[in-house]
Parts: sequence; structure tokens; C-alpha cells
Amino acid sequence: MGPLLARISRGGQRLRQADRAHPWVLDTAVVVVVFLLFCLPDLLHGHDGGEGDADAPRRLWLAFTRLPPAAMLALQAGLVLPLLWRRRRPMAAFGAIAAVFVVQWSLGAVLRADIALFIALYSLTLHGRPRQLPWACGVMAAGMVLVAVRASVAVSVWDALFFLLSTAIAALALGLTVRIRRAQLAGLRDRAARLEIERDQRSRLAAAAERARVAREMHDIVGHNLSVMITLADAGAYASDAAPERGKEALELIGDTGRMALGELRRVLGVLREDPDGTPRPPELSPQPGIADLQTLCDGVRTAGLDVVYRTAGDVDALDSGVQLAVYRIVQEALTNTLKHAGADTRVKLSVVVEDTRLLVRVRDDGPVAGHPAPPNEEGHGLVGMRERAALYGGHISAGPAPGGGWAVTATLDLTPEGGAR
Repeated sequence: MGPLLARISRGGQRLRQADRAHPWVLDTAVVVVVFLLFCLPDLLHGHDGGEGDADAPRRLWLAFTRLPPAAMLALQAGLVLPLLWRRRRPMAAFGAIAAVFVVQWSLGAVLRADIALFIALYSLTLHGRPRQLPWACGVMAAGMVLVAVRASVAVSVWDALFFLLSTAIAALALGLTVRIRRAQLAGLRDRAARLEIERDQRSRLAAAAERARVAREMHDIVGHNLSVMITLADAGAYASDAAPERGKEALELIGDTGRMALGELRRVLGVLREDPDGTPRPPELSPQPGIADLQTLCDGVRTAGLDVVYRTAGDVDALDSGVQLAVYRIVQEALTNTLKHAGADTRVKLSVVVEDTRLLVRVRDDGPVAGHPAPPNEEGHGLVGMRERAALYGGHISAGPAPGGGWAVTATLDLTPEGGAR
């Protein structure tokens, strides 16, 4: 049963495609079928000479006018030919057929081609404007009353009216059913198209967010480690003549810093790598840095010349890994800026304090304020990155001259869990 339904569905789809490409073919086919089934028998046999009329109620046919072939053919053409534009201009087709129908029954003639009026009503219901249906239904009801009155010589008016109106209502209901079904299918197709567009947009937004995250991570890694390496290289160059062993130590520290930076870059960029066959390669995973790694970070910048005093308060080890990563990157960027702009011989006070539902990170140096760029209207990428990291946890960043001299960076993060208090 399944393959049969699939073949029927494919056949229907091909027919719909062919109809959209050549709509006149179906319209012409409808006219030809109506002519062969309903017009040709009247032309060949009339109502009194054919074998098909042997069992017909002869009183019904004798009560109506017998038309000559030319008049009959003219009325049949008026009833059938408007079906050619029943889909393009359904109201015009229905009006033309209804007018010929009224003329025919006013003459007292009966034709099998009257079926065209029901086809036109179905087409108007399916393709026409909804506000046209009340007018069409009124015209249809009037026409059915006319037919029932003219046929009252053979059958009861109410019986004839019931049969005719039931047929008209069936044509109307069929048209409404098909129209509603098509509207539902069109709505489903439109919804599927919108969902596909939204999916693509979500994919692009996710890709953009991932690129921003990778760029932010690379900025933090490269900026910090290069600043340390440059400072160590300058210090080693100065010490190479006076104290060669200090120059050698600086070179070793440069190598260690470079290897650490390379490892972090490999970890960050691992998500972007693919195998030759195009499948993503699993990244080389390693733990993200956290607050526990701040001591190692401070040791690294101390070797570059900064005098860092680091303290913590509160249960910092219980913080979420995402919060710890944000704190690490904020501190890393702040120390990098101090090393870059305030110089190596600078004292830095670093504190990470947990206060109930708030985390306070403060990095303050005693270097010259003029050495720090990035006024409020000209923020660098580093400060923007710190603000974005703090915003992820409902926090904010403030950076500027500290009271009493020096430069201070203060980050406040909200530790309240989403959906309730701690």
C-alpha cells in the first residue's frame, strides 16, 4: 500500500507541475469532457428518439420545448465554452454560464450541459474571491427555483428544489474543502520555508558567536603572551652584556611562554580544524584556565618585571567554571595592559573577592595614568572583550585613574543563579 500511495503522490505532483506550466491544457480537457458526456448525447438523440430515454419520465421531456440543433448547439456553447476561463476569471465564467442558463430555462428547454453551472460554482468557490460567493449563491438559488417551477409539471416543486439545491451545496462544499486544504498546505509550506530560514539564521548567528568567542580568546592569549615575551626579550637584551646568565634565563622564559601560548592557541583553534575528508577533527581538549591558575599568571608577569601582590577572599574555588574563566581572562587582559602601558617596574595589587552573590575583581597599579590609553570614547578590543565577559554574568567593568594615582580596573559579576537566589 505504501509504494502505491507514493506513486500516486508522485503522479499528482507531476500533474500539478504540468498544470502550472500549461494551465490551458486542463481547462480545454474539462470543456472536451463536458461536451462528450453531456452535449453530444443531446445533439445525437434529443429527448425522444434515443434508446437511453426508454425509461425516462416522458412527461418531463414532453413538457419542455424541443430546440432545433442549431439553437441547441448555440446554448450548449454558451454553457460550456466559458469553462475555458473558469480558473483565471471564475466570476466572469460563472456569470456568463448563469446568464445562458436563465435564457435556456426561460425558453423552456432542458439540456444536459446545465452541469456546467455547477462546475462554474465549484470553480468560483475554489478560485474566486470569498466576497463573491454570497452573490453567486443567490444567483444559483434563483436559478434552481426557476428550474423547480418549470419542472413542477412532472415532479413536486419541493422534491426538485431539494435535489437541485443539494447538488449546488455539494459543489459549493467541495470547492470550499479543496480551497481550505490548499490553504493549509500552502501554510505548511510557508511555515517550513520560514523554519528553514530561521534555522539558517540561527546557524549563522551561532557561527558568528563562535568566531567572536575564538577571536576574543586569541586576543587574550596572543596579547598577553606576546607582551610578556617582548618585555622578557628587552630585559634579556639589556642583561646580555652585564649578566649573561640573566639573559639566558630570559630566553628560557621566552621559550616557556611561547610554548604555553602555542598550546593554548592549538586548543582554541582545534574546533576549526577538519580532517582531509572534510569531517571535523576533535579538538585537543585541556581544562580551561580558572582562578587557581591566577597564581601561575602572576608568576609569569613577575618574571617580566611587574611586582604583583595577589590575594583572594571568600570561597573562590566553588565558583562556576565559566565565571572562573571570565575572571582569569579579565585579570589577564588587565595585567597585559599594565605591562604594555605602565612599564615593567610597576607595582600591581590584584584582589578577587566573593561577597555573597557578588564577585569583585580589582586590578590596580601605581604606574603613570598617561601611559594607559583607551578613554571612554576610544576603547580598545581588550576593554570591549572584558565588558562582554562581565556582561555574560550580569556584571560590568570600570577602568580609569585610581584615587591617589595609578590605574584601576574593577569588574563586578553577579553570582545569583538564573531563576532564583543562591
